[in-house]
Amino acid sequence: MAAEQKPGDRKLALSSVPPIGLGCMNLSHAYGNPPPAEVGIGILHKALDIGIVHFDVAALYGFGRNETLLGPVLKPNRDKIFLVSKGGMTGIDGKRVIDGRPESLLRDIDDSLRRLQTDVLDLYYLHRWDKNVPIEDSIGALSQFVAAGKVKALGLSEVSAKTLMKAHAVHPIAAVQSEYSPWSRNVEVGVLDACADIGAAFVAFSPLARGFLTDVDIVPGEFAEKDIRRGMPRFQEPHFSRNSVLLPEFRQLAAKASCTAAQLSLAWLLHRAPHIHVIPGTTSADHLVENFNAAAISLSENTIEALDDLINPATISGPRYPAATQAEIDTEELPPQALGF
Repeated sequence: MAAEQKPGDRKLALSSVPPIGLGCMNLSHAYGNPPPAEVGIGILHKALDIGIVHFDVAALYGFGRNETLLGPVLKPNRDKIFLVSKGGMTGIDGKRVIDGRPESLLRDIDDSLRRLQTDVLDLYYLHRWDKNVPIEDSIGALSQFVAAGKVKALGLSEVSAKTLMKAHAVHPIAAVQSEYSPWSRNVEVGVLDACADIGAAFVAFSPLARGFLTDVDIVPGEFAEKDIRRGMPRFQEPHFSRNSVLLPEFRQLAAKASCTAAQLSLAWLLHRAPHIHVIPGTTSADHLVENFNAAAISLSENTIEALDDLINPATISGPRYPAATQAEIDTEELPPQALGF
C-alpha cells in the first residue's frame, strides 16, 4: 500500500492509514460459532465500502480459514489496503501451538501468503513469543522475510518493553499489538511508551473489552461452547457482577458525549496517544459503521477524566486471562496495589 497520508490518518509501518481498522478474528474464530461465510464476506465488502483500509488477520484464526475467507475478497483491492497477518501461533492437528522456530515461521508465512492470495504483506507479527526460542532468533528469521520481499515490516504481539527492545536491536519493529481498553491497561506499564520511543505504532486489540464496553448486554451464561470468554475470569463470578455495576454510568457518559458506548471506548483509546491504532472486530454491519465513525469523535477532558475515574485497574475485578494463558504471554503486569481484586 502507498504511504500517502490523508487527514486523520496515522503512521503504521511504511504507510499512513485511518486509526480504526478491522480485526477479523470474529469472522472465523474465538467467540463461539462463526457466522456463515457469506456474512463474513459481506462484512469485508462493507468495510471496504466505508473506507476501512487496515485488515488484521492471523494464521491461527480458524486454523487458516480466516485468511482463506479474506483472500479472494481483498485480492482485487490489494493496492488500496494495509494487509496484516501473524505467525508463530497456529493450529496443528486441531490444537493451538506456539512455535517460534525459524523453520516453523517460514512455513507460516508461506501458508499465509498463499491463503491471502498475495505476494507480500504490509506488516507481519510474531503472534506470540515462543519462550523456548530466543526472541533474537525468531526476529532474525522474520527479518529474512523482509529481505526476501515477503513482508514489508515486522511487529510483535503481547510482549513487554524489554522484549520489544531486544527484538528491535535485531531488526526494526514497526508495531506492537496487545489488548488495550479502559479495562485492560497493562501496556501503560512500559510497552506503550517504548513504542513511542522507537517510532513504532501501537495497535490495540479487544478495544471494546471483548464486547463488554458496548450498549449490548452480555450474558456469560449464553456464551457458545467455544467462546473464549468462558475461560476469562472477568466474565466469571464474582468478577462479572462486580464489573457490570460500572456499565450504567459508562453508558451515561457515552450518552452525554453524544456517542455510543463502543464509540466512547474507541475514542478514549485514540485520545491516549497519536501512535495508537485500534482494530475492533464485529460480525454486524451496523456495528462496523458505528466503530469506524468513532474516529471523528472528540472527547472533552471532563469526559476522559470521568471515564478514568470510573473504569481503571482499581475498579475492574479479575485478571484479563486465566493463569495458563497468562503464562504464555510476555506483557507487563500492573502492580498488585493498582488492582481491584
